[in-house]
Amino acid sequence: MPPNCTAERGRDSAKPMMLALIIALVFSARPAVVEAAAAATAMQPSATCQRRCGGIDIPYPFGIGPGCHLETGDWTFMLSCNRTADGRDRLYNYQIEVLDMSVRHGQLRIYNSINPWCYNSTTRAMNDQSNWWYNMDITNYRINDAANRFTVIGCNSLAYIQSVNDTRNDGRYMTGCMAMCPGVDRLANGSCAGVGCCQTAIPSGLNAYNVSFEEKFNTTAIENYSPCSYAVLVEAAAFDFRTTYVTSDEFMVANDGQVPLVLDWAIENKTCEEAKRNASAYACVSGNSECVDSKYGRGSGYLCNCSAGYDGNPYLLDGCHDINECEDKRFKYPCSVPGTCTNTVGGFYCSCPHKTTGNAYNGTCEKDKSQTGWQIAIGVSSGFVVLIVTASCLYMIHAKRRMAKIKREYFKQHGGLILFEEMKSRQGLSFTLFTEEELEAATNRFDERNVIGKGANGTVYRGTTKDGETVAIKKCRLSNERQKKEFGKEMLILSQINHRNVVKLYGCCLEVEVPMLVYKYIPNGTLYRLIHGVPRSRGGDSVAPAPRVPFSLRLRIAHQTAEALAYLHSWASPPIIHGDVKTSNILLDEDYTAMVSDFGASTVAPTDQAQLVTLVQGTCGYLDPEYMRTCKLTDKSDVYSFGVVLLELLTCRKALNLEELEEEKYLSSQFLLMLGEGRLQEILDEQVKAEQSIELLEEVADIAKRCLEMAGDRRPTMRQVAEELQQLSRVSQHPWAGQDSEEILALLSGASPSTASEVELTTRNPSFTDTAYIGIRSPRIMSGGLVRITIIFRRHEVSSIL
Repeated sequence: MPPNCTAERGRDSAKPMMLALIIALVFSARPAVVEAAAAATAMQPSATCQRRCGGIDIPYPFGIGPGCHLETGDWTFMLSCNRTADGRDRLYNYQIEVLDMSVRHGQLRIYNSINPWCYNSTTRAMNDQSNWWYNMDITNYRINDAANRFTVIGCNSLAYIQSVNDTRNDGRYMTGCMAMCPGVDRLANGSCAGVGCCQTAIPSGLNAYNVSFEEKFNTTAIENYSPCSYAVLVEAAAFDFRTTYVTSDEFMVANDGQVPLVLDWAIENKTCEEAKRNASAYACVSGNSECVDSKYGRGSGYLCNCSAGYDGNPYLLDGCHDINECEDKRFKYPCSVPGTCTNTVGGFYCSCPHKTTGNAYNGTCEKDKSQTGWQIAIGVSSGFVVLIVTASCLYMIHAKRRMAKIKREYFKQHGGLILFEEMKSRQGLSFTLFTEEELEAATNRFDERNVIGKGANGTVYRGTTKDGETVAIKKCRLSNERQKKEFGKEMLILSQINHRNVVKLYGCCLEVEVPMLVYKYIPNGTLYRLIHGVPRSRGGDSVAPAPRVPFSLRLRIAHQTAEALAYLHSWASPPIIHGDVKTSNILLDEDYTAMVSDFGASTVAPTDQAQLVTLVQGTCGYLDPEYMRTCKLTDKSDVYSFGVVLLELLTCRKALNLEELEEEKYLSSQFLLMLGEGRLQEILDEQVKAEQSIELLEEVADIAKRCLEMAGDRRPTMRQVAEELQQLSRVSQHPWAGQDSEEILALLSGASPSTASEVELTTRNPSFTDTAYIGIRSPRIMSGGLVRITIIFRRHEVSSIL
């Protein structure tokens, strides 16, 4: 391993650097020598090898001189014992002084030089920086990231540590640490948290680095009490900050300019599996030893450990020997009773002495008792068992009563008492109050495999009741206290909805913290899946999207949905506002009949005009702008949301697409923009354009446009929308639905296209109370623009044609 090097140390300091470079070149130029060393037999050291230097033990695979260390083709295990000028023997790895080494932990402790940067009172300027660096490429050492910390000492000091090579293939690494002094009196011994001293961690796998100071932060202005800054990578456990390190040169003097650093070592660059293939060079030669891959990953080498119950040096033949756990003072006595431990090869056992019984591992040993003692013990044990059983029974009874009380409180909290009284007063009401146990049995304790949907208002499970009927069970989410108190009453109102296009509510469960609703199960999925063809996975393979459906079916679904909403708004008593109309809340049965579902955001229409909602609910892309602005939920809010559903049926585009540009995220705004620019056909689905005449599609688009009016009072009612869609649905199913406007005029009027002048021209929207209409937009140029032609017939005349 090369020594500390600096860019400006003169000719003498350059010699070690040149020598390290020459050694590195020698190793890189002699691959045959390295390969020969790796292929050689895992040698054993001679008995004459020096095993101690300067009071430091040198365990194999480390060694001094040829034949005394493990030959791996690098400098990892090569040591030297040199006598220094002070007459002491010191141990070195190349030119780095070694403190000690551990075979068991695979670590080596060395001395690391401190990097100072001081103010020079003679030149009245900071000394030049040394730019210290370490490079351990010619060894298999890595700096232990857990045991060491990069430490900076000073009063205006910012230093950096930067990796020279990539760290574990993660790229270059660089970090810094800054120490400041608000005042010398703020310094405290033992504290290294930024005041006079700071520390920071380093990454794993670092084997080369350099250290430098930030020139802007220096001690020029504070040289009278803190002339120097210091930066060093040091063993955390060996460093203890002293305030005099800042105010004097004690840090350098007391430590002789160097501090301990912990390195991790490993053998070669092979994994255990790779090393075992070459038995002659495999280093784990001792019996009862095992190989462990280096923690730094593949290609970082391996280590040898003695097996459990053994200790010693696994790199030596018969180096691992049995541990006497019973007598070895290094280990805590393994048995709970003194004198009961018996050592075995690779282990031990604890046994009570003769004429005693008990648990010597973690209990006690007692003398054998007489038969009477056994009887007393059995009696006491039996009494204890009876006591436990009695206490358990009492606890279960108490827990059952407590649970019943909690259920009653939940039932009352969710309006269950009001609901129960209403049910008694209304004979023949088809509504069931389910228990929690019944719904748990129906869903196999709410198994995740039975989840069929999740949304903002709750989670829906598929279940089977005790009479064999398949149902959908929804766990609701209640946002406020008013919803909780009125939940039961509103469920009773929803249960009275009896419409062929609204999912039937069978009942609910109120004795739980989160109320649950039980609906009729609708098997054919949602309109969202039908329109957008959401792919489903099957065994990891994607399934092609569902085929598109004819426009006539889309129009029928739209009409059925409008009928359901019109029923809720106009004929339900009291009227009900859905509040979350969207394609994923429109279910389809076996015959693709639309069924409106999910009343999680619904509410009874307010009788007080001042009633506001405190939290806007719904789904982005479908929310009524007026509702978001005023916080007043009205039936026209459902009309707006239905307009977006109608657009999805026309365009097969999603209501909200976050991946699009800002002006194209919302389908409604994109549609209105393109409609205003006369580019309607660009946004329509290609399939519907091929199936239907553009005039019919323009009429449906006009309905959607009126539903999307910004002001709610300018939108049609759902009753009006339903009637218009019913007429258009009939037209779409007629054989002449795909013909052009003149042919349709001729068919409807019984005249030839040339007699089209007999048709009444109007720009108003006719009322459905006494008329039915079919809207046609003809691309005829009159007065410089498009003219809307509306054909009006008496109801009996239209019905005779349709």
